[in-house]
Formats: sequence, structure tokens, C-alpha cells
Amino acid sequence: MTDTTGTTLDLGPQAAVVARLAGAVADTQLAHATPCPRYAVRHLLGHLAGLAAAFRDAGRKEPGPTTDTDPGAVVPDVAPGWREDLPGTLDELAEAWRDPAAWTGTTRAGGVDLPGEVAGLVATGELVLHGWDLARATGQAYDPDPAALRACHAFLAASADDPGRDGVFGPVVPVPPDAPLLDRALGLSGRDPGWTPRG
Repeated sequence: MTDTTGTTLDLGPQAAVVARLAGAVADTQLAHATPCPRYAVRHLLGHLAGLAAAFRDAGRKEPGPTTDTDPGAVVPDVAPGWREDLPGTLDELAEAWRDPAAWTGTTRAGGVDLPGEVAGLVATGELVLHGWDLARATGQAYDPDPAALRACHAFLAASADDPGRDGVFGPVVPVPPDAPLLDRALGLSGRDPGWTPRG
């Protein structure tokens, strides 16, 4: 993410967190519910694979099928070989956004043209929020990269009053102002920080 000082955010640490979480998912957990209403764990992993490829290509400014696909058009699923493929795609995503040029100009993701900086923020938020989704659904501890979490929270807070945001995140879930930063980000994203697989 480009901030007011002109620095950029390394997505590598958060991508590595997500890769570790995915690697620890047991086959028996693929059908488990997640905080994403339409997604079981297998669908969430498929979504992560798709978004990693899409934002990798968005960072590279290489529009095509990955960047033109509306992520809400179908319910994704894991593909054969996902355990080997997903970590590599997450690494490629992080590497693409280490190039300062990724954060400038215009790119495309989810079938939408948007500024490079915004695409980087969206990618960061996807990794932070879906990392929590995956951890919570599979009973794993979650410790997101602090810089990525701060960027995610700031991005969500800036759009909290946007009337069009509910189509992306859902209504804000009230969270105490003194709650941990992760809980506040989750609430801004429309998630209940207290969610468990049993509701």
C-alpha cells in the first residue's frame, strides 16, 4: 500500500500467514462452514486461489481471464493440486506487489478498473479477512501481519460510510471502540468477531 510518505507495504508476510493456515487444513475440514455464508472451507480455499491469481496479475498489470472474472459470479471450489499450487500463487502475488509500479497507474481486478493503490489495498484486505475466515473455520490460531492489519483497518474505516459498500462487505457489525484492532476490522467488514462454526 502506498501511504502518505510514499512507502509501500510488503504483502509477503500476510501471504505467508494465509499459506500456513491453508497448509494445515485437513481434508476432513473441507466441508466445514466458514464465516462467509455461501462458502464451506473448500470454497473459501478456491476463492483464495482465484483472488491470489487475480491480484498477482493485477499487480503485474497483465489483464486477462483472472482479472476480468467477477468473484461473485460463481461459488469457487478447490482444484486438484491446490495444496501445492496455492502457496506458490500467494508467493507470486506478494512478489508482484513488491514492484513499486504495481501501486501506481491503473489496473484491473474482479472485472473492474481501479487505481493500482486501491487494488493493493483490496488485495491486502482480502488476505487479512479471509485469513481470519479460514483460521476460525478450521480452529486455528490467527496472528495476521501487523502492517497488513493496520492497512486493512484503515481502508475499511475510510469506506465505512459509503452507501455502496454493503454490496461488497455487508452491513457494519458494531464492535466496541476499545476492542482489538482485528475485531474492529472484522466488524467494519461485516463480520462478527465472535463467529464460531456452531454460530
